[in-house]
Amino acid sequence: MSKYVTFGEIMLRLKSPEHERFFQSPSLEATFGGGEANVAVSLSLFGEHACFATALPANAIGEGAVAELRKHGVDTSYIKMTKGGRVGIYFLETGANQRPSLVVYDRDNSSIAQAKPSDFDFDEMMKDATWFHVTGITPAVSQNCADCALEAMKAAKKAGAMVSIDLNYRKKLWQYGKQAVEVMRELTKYADVIIANEEDIQKCLGIESKVDVTSGTLDKASYKALTDEVKKQFPNVKYVAVSLRESHSADHNGWGAALNGQKGFYLSRHYEITDIIDRVGGGDSFAAGIIYGLSKYADDEEFAINFAVAASALKHTIPGDFNLTRLSEVLALAQGDGSGRVQR
Repeated sequence: MSKYVTFGEIMLRLKSPEHERFFQSPSLEATFGGGEANVAVSLSLFGEHACFATALPANAIGEGAVAELRKHGVDTSYIKMTKGGRVGIYFLETGANQRPSLVVYDRDNSSIAQAKPSDFDFDEMMKDATWFHVTGITPAVSQNCADCALEAMKAAKKAGAMVSIDLNYRKKLWQYGKQAVEVMRELTKYADVIIANEEDIQKCLGIESKVDVTSGTLDKASYKALTDEVKKQFPNVKYVAVSLRESHSADHNGWGAALNGQKGFYLSRHYEITDIIDRVGGGDSFAAGIIYGLSKYADDEEFAINFAVAASALKHTIPGDFNLTRLSEVLALAQGDGSGRVQR
């Protein structure tokens, strides 16, 4: 069985009930989530050996996060439990129609923000690893996190693992004195796979996009030119997967993706996702789908990108950060069964 390793922050997620505004009623729904943790859960539910590495405080909240990961089969043996720090928090208010969703971060001084590369044995972590994944959210949290991400990627490359990075630009997080471009371009030198949208590529890599996202039509040539330029500037990159989201409203998105692979350039099947239940974690489910798709279907890159898009489309139907979807369900949708008929 392949071994997939992810590294980042898992947070306590506090969400207002249904579509309420914050504190409209005196309750918040508590779950856990975070980019790399979400990817690990998806891969575990696909039947793979998925490991998640982070730092958490040795208290009831930190232990609760570990227990939640274990519940979904994730290997937590690389998690460092600390005496200091805290669990980061994000607050979520789910939008509706023309009112967008709102995220408020409370992540300062979390255990992972304070962790240093010396706190982890990255060489041991990457032993026998098939794949390593990190997001651009992690290096945005703190300089320490950026240093850890870089050392983890170097160790993964040394171990012979495939390395993916989801650029995931988060303007609210880059607050410690570094610009995203100067950090992310260095990390990208160690990546085999880039996952992004056109804004991520511009903000994290400094590569200008000529894609017009307001035109209402998909310009295949512009996306190919953009991803070709990524490969030109980073010749180590083998695959660039770009998500294509059309946000008609908070409840209705068009969803698809493009893959610039080693065999060609592909556009996925397009989905109209209406009555969205929860789009948070949709990008992470897409990343997990890319990782699984390229691991298992590298000879059929078109199917790999369709697998990833199908996995993410299903995530939009599930509350919470985690994509609680079985492999058989993703395969069925990727192969064209999107009827939604009751399975008896």
